[in-house]
Amino acid sequence: MCLGIPGRIVEIFDAEKRGIAKAEVGGVRRNVSIQLLENEGTSIQIGDWILIHVGFALCKFDEEEAAATLRLLNGMGTAYSDEMRAIEKSERE
Repeated sequence: MCLGIPGRIVEIFDAEKRGIAKAEVGGVRRNVSIQLLENEGTSIQIGDWILIHVGFALCKFDEEEAAATLRLLNGMGTAYSDEMRAIEKSERE
């Protein structure tokens, strides 16, 4: 299963040309594409919360909504914990 998981933007790389940002998800920092959001006029800044699915930022939301989503995901049990293990493992490879 591949879930959409909240992440917080910690760095933005040359957004005008590449549309790549670094987001922190569960303590792991990953590069994500923010081009989909920027193409629809959504401005992304460091500290923003985004929903990430397969390396793409799908939407921007506030910290309260991100926290609620994380609580919901934690309540899913193995589906969420399996997804987080996959993220952590891919960071080491």
